Amino acid sequence: MAEGSASRFAPTQLLFAHAAIADPRFARLRHDQRAARAGWGLAEASESTTDVRIDDWSLRLAGDIYTTHVAARDFAFTLAFTAQPTVLLQGVEGTSRKGPREAQASFYYSRPQLGVTGTLSVDERTHAVRGTAWLDHEWSSEYLAAEARGWDWIGINFDDGRALMAFRIRRADGSDYWAGGAIRDASGAVRALDPAAVRFTPRQQWRSPRTGIDYPVAFRVEAGPLDITLVPLLEDQELDSRTSVGTVYWEGAVLALAGGRQVGRGYLELTGYGGALKI
Repeated sequence: MAEGSASRFAPTQLLFAHAAIADPRFARLRHDQRAARAGWGLAEASESTTDVRIDDWSLRLAGDIYTTHVAARDFAFTLAFTAQPTVLLQGVEGTSRKGPREAQASFYYSRPQLGVTGTLSVDERTHAVRGTAWLDHEWSSEYLAAEARGWDWIGINFDDGRALMAFRIRRADGSDYWAGGAIRDASGAVRALDPAAVRFTPRQQWRSPRTGIDYPVAFRVEAGPLDITLVPLLEDQELDSRTSVGTVYWEGAVLALAGGRQVGRGYLELTGYGGALKI
């Protein structure tokens, strides 16, 4: 980055975008990514609202409706996401601690239970789609502590209208460095979760045939009063993003079970399993 340079060609803002489709019939993610410097009509990101564009990929907010368009190598989608009027502020009024020191924190809000409609084009066929989604927005100048290796994170939309965000940050030996999260009930009431209230217990390992990295792709998650099991929609949801953000990680769709019964759907993100994550 070159914020202090007077040159119009100095990269003061770099933008990255990733898109993926988890389709069990394909057995692995369909994935694409973009990276560009802002300017010259090629890529832009507003600093006052959600309005991001890289070439023909975009995500914009108007009122309480997000719209996105992505034209990837072997798929495309155009979707509209209708949000509830209030956002879910994570942590204390939107400041989410990521460690014992005050500087180890992020500004963080979520918008769970988004209603989704739109179209998905894949394998030369276009399908009308509808469902439920989750949006996260998180930013920080100091995020991951030197003692930490990576994190496990989940965002779960429950079928009864509740929502759960939970995470743990791991040390190099796999032990918990920090944890946290929040539960929002169907009426909108929020309960913040402190580190002692969150526990991730791995239940199933998967080894990537491409990178040789072992990921725990299924978990028992205890989060306050909730006790759920997460199972992957498919095991191979590894993202190789070394050409953009410089890391390899696992991020994909999961089902949430309680008592052996499906109670929700969401996303699981696993970082730092192929080496310490550098941010």
